[in-house]
Amino acid sequence: MTAMLEVRDLEVAYGKIVAVKKISFTVEQGQVVSLIGTNGAGKTTTLRTISGLLRPTSGEILFQGERIDNVAAHDIVMRGLAHSPEGRRIFPRLSVEENLMLGAFARNDHSVIRTDLDAAYDLFPILGERRKQPAGTFSGGEQQMLAMGRAMMSKPKLLMLDEPSMGLSPIMMKRIMSTVSELQRQGTTILLVEQNAQAALKRADYGYVLEVGKIVLHGSGRELMVNDEVRKAYLGED
Repeated sequence: MTAMLEVRDLEVAYGKIVAVKKISFTVEQGQVVSLIGTNGAGKTTTLRTISGLLRPTSGEILFQGERIDNVAAHDIVMRGLAHSPEGRRIFPRLSVEENLMLGAFARNDHSVIRTDLDAAYDLFPILGERRKQPAGTFSGGEQQMLAMGRAMMSKPKLLMLDEPSMGLSPIMMKRIMSTVSELQRQGTTILLVEQNAQAALKRADYGYVLEVGKIVLHGSGRELMVNDEVRKAYLGED
């Protein structure tokens, strides 16, 4: 079976600094796959390269069997791969609904966009209640919901989430992570980058551990949660 996403020997550099060093991994349809690691491990750079915002210095990225490492970012979205970025990157002066509609910019099935907008409001009721409110007035957790809802408005086959729990309260983090599980149940494949290793691995079918641009460990989420190295380095256990 062809993987939905396949990264082969990917290398990415910022000038002379190599941030991602020949990494390879796959994401199968229907899975939640997590990339965990400390700051500077190369997680965000990997997602930005997959989504076409950065160009690799070498290696290949295949989405549904076709190479996308030289494809424009907006065309990657049109192929069914969406990216909810670190830091949310919402448009603060636009309303909630205007932000969500921007997620559908590449779609031409206008007759069902309203249905998908209603689905986003079902997933995150607070967005529906405040649909006309400027997005910049939202809390961090509410902005994260909006960023995820905006990405889902492109009707992705694969959704990449970059640090969705960053800066959130424990209650809001739990709510966001529950939404990750709900999206998987609804049929969305997810590539999750997350510093909260325990939350990420708890929901992951498979996981990869990055250190200074290299994959140093991989296995099922359950296997990594009981791995001594992972427990000591990322789960705060002795």
